[in-house]
Amino acid sequence: MAKINYNLEGKVALVTGGSRGIGLELARHLLKENAKVAVCGRKTENLKRAEEDLAAGENFLAVEAHIAKEKDVDRLFETVMEKFSKIDILINNVGMNLPSPPIGDTDPSMWQKIIDTNLNGTYLCSRKASLIMRDQKGGKIISISSTAGRKASPGMGIYGIAKAGIEMLTKVLAAELAQFNIQVNAVAPGMVRTDFSKPFWSNEEIHEMIIKNIPAGKIADIIDVVHPVLFLASEGADYITGQTIVVDGGSTIT
Repeated sequence: MAKINYNLEGKVALVTGGSRGIGLELARHLLKENAKVAVCGRKTENLKRAEEDLAAGENFLAVEAHIAKEKDVDRLFETVMEKFSKIDILINNVGMNLPSPPIGDTDPSMWQKIIDTNLNGTYLCSRKASLIMRDQKGGKIISISSTAGRKASPGMGIYGIAKAGIEMLTKVLAAELAQFNIQVNAVAPGMVRTDFSKPFWSNEEIHEMIIKNIPAGKIADIIDVVHPVLFLASEGADYITGQTIVVDGGSTIT
């Protein structure tokens, strides 16, 4: 396969939840495209492993931060600005889910935890990035949504609500920030082969049930999500804003 060049030299990207999984691979490929990259995560040990794995020296920054906490988000953006002086690309990658009962049976604390991490954290980071990018007269904000935000699925109700909120947040921000040359988009994967979804795809019976509903006949690999994000981060997407690219092998069209 020919190399795809997204030409991100001179750009500074911040990836939330960038110490493992999709976020770590996004950071790896952003570095390969010559961007300077900052990531955040909640666990020091994961950030240290990412730093050792990527071995990017002065082009990489790892910051411990909980994006659902405003003070942590403020400190995160201040630290990145102190290191790199600008932020051209924000990738809102943090996501978490707890298997949830029907809404009527859900404890409010579970609701709050899932909404805070997925939706409120995306809002807090996007807000800070938008202020910086407005001054810079340009930038890209890309959020990782999910097909769970487009269809009601057992055990994923609150998660789906949060992801649906991210897609509307994407549209609102895109409309508000277009005048500042800031493009705001999202990528909505179906199931991706990560540790996050391993309980599903590692079970042969469940795996077969899942792929029966995917016209492409397979679960996405991480790289299938990475490439659309890199495209949206590149100048090739300068006239695309307020959109969500669905990456699901066709599962939502049948």
